[in-house]
Amino acid sequence: MTPEEATVKRTELERDGYCVIDDILGDKFLQEMRDESERLMKDWVMPPDFKYQGQHVGETGANNAIIQKLLDWPAAQQALEQIGYGDFKSSGSIIILTKDPGEPALYWHQDWMQWNDPISVSPWPQVIFLSYYLQDTTIENGCLKVIPGSHHKRLPLHDELVPAHEQGARTIPEDDPVMFSDHPDQVDVCVKAGSLVLADARVLHSAYRNQTDERRTLVLAWHRRPFGVPDHWTGEVPEPIAKRDPEAEYEGSRIPGEYLK
Repeated sequence: MTPEEATVKRTELERDGYCVIDDILGDKFLQEMRDESERLMKDWVMPPDFKYQGQHVGETGANNAIIQKLLDWPAAQQALEQIGYGDFKSSGSIIILTKDPGEPALYWHQDWMQWNDPISVSPWPQVIFLSYYLQDTTIENGCLKVIPGSHHKRLPLHDELVPAHEQGARTIPEDDPVMFSDHPDQVDVCVKAGSLVLADARVLHSAYRNQTDERRTLVLAWHRRPFGVPDHWTGEVPEPIAKRDPEAEYEGSRIPGEYLK
């Protein structure tokens, strides 16, 4: 990326809650990741309550050289450095997520788990997920949906959602009119195989049902940065963060509270 392109990507991620970086994996490593993901899923038996998330296979870099290669992938690391996010560090593991043929949509949710912490108001992301797509994605095969800006602005939908994943959403009916709704501000994020989607953990996102006869796979890695103002930030620091006690402990919560206005 040129410096100008990097600035655009950082602006998109901070403003919209996500951005797309094309052709990160390259053809050879893309095929290697396809083969390895299929190998890891071969003997996996998906629990019934994971039907909305699809195959959900975890692996660590410490146990798998190919996964470690992905976590260290130079093109991805360079992209993070270029957009000013070189201080984000991997959790050391990945999750393989799929939409198999005919599998249902993924419900609306956000993945931030620290809504009681004043850092929740940060204009920059603190936790991001990196989604490496192993196939082209379309509405038909279950592409990502995002509501831009929903990581900074409270929407009525925030207060209508069942808390994500194990806290309730996995057991909702497939015809739930809120969790699987279309939103007027949603964006369909259709990408090419080998692309990387960076997204803020706070942004509302979901995915369509797979209406095709082929599997759609992504490999997801979580990255986190240290608490505090990032070096690239030149804007105003929100008052709750400026006054945040770095020694304080805040009870974790998936439910947006006072810090999402």
